[in-house]
Amino acid sequence: MNLQNQTAIITGAGKGIGKALAVALAKEGVHLGLIARTAGDLEALQQQLGKEYGVQVHIAAADISKQAEAEAAVSKLIEALGTVDILINNAGIAQFGKFLDMDPADWERIIQVNLMGTYYVTRAALPTMLEKQSGDIINIASTAGERGFATGSAYCASKFALLGMTEALMQEVRKSDVRVVALTPSTVNTELAVNAGLKIGEEDRMMQPEDVAELALATLKLPRRVVVKTAGIWTNNPQ
Repeated sequence: MNLQNQTAIITGAGKGIGKALAVALAKEGVHLGLIARTAGDLEALQQQLGKEYGVQVHIAAADISKQAEAEAAVSKLIEALGTVDILINNAGIAQFGKFLDMDPADWERIIQVNLMGTYYVTRAALPTMLEKQSGDIINIASTAGERGFATGSAYCASKFALLGMTEALMQEVRKSDVRVVALTPSTVNTELAVNAGLKIGEEDRMMQPEDVAELALATLKLPRRVVVKTAGIWTNNPQ
């Protein structure tokens, strides 16, 4: 399916997977609305993509864990783009530690960003899709949402919950031709993973943000009569 001249909103778009998604969609001729906390990252990407691919790129700096900021950012971008065809909920944070050692405020912050932030943004964008009876929502989850691991209680809880929300919403809106998909990558070579202390291994053998972006494109290009419920992607032959 040709994506040219569609519109997409991406959260966490300033770096890592979000940036790779923005580049991949711009190459397809998709007009973009980008959300991140750091305005500088968004401004640099806006200039780069607009110049290289000739697509519209609008930006909104926001902390999506705050409902008012999430709703204002989505509203601003839909107004600028005219509509929204694709929403990719990519923004997320990670922190690991033993259950009793993690500060409850840090534990709650992970849930607030990874789960509630996705909820707030989706809730703001979904009415436009339902009104026109078409749209795609991709939630970037994780293998941590499929199996728990020691020191990952907060992160795993946020991603398990995200998968549940994704599936429930998919069942709710599929008859309106809105597709809701969860992608579950294993560890990706990103700044988030490095800062969280995850073992990356040899960089050239590790999964890259561009690999996740390719999977997202593949799900978007499928005929509208089908929807990918969940798609996993793993590093092959890791160290």
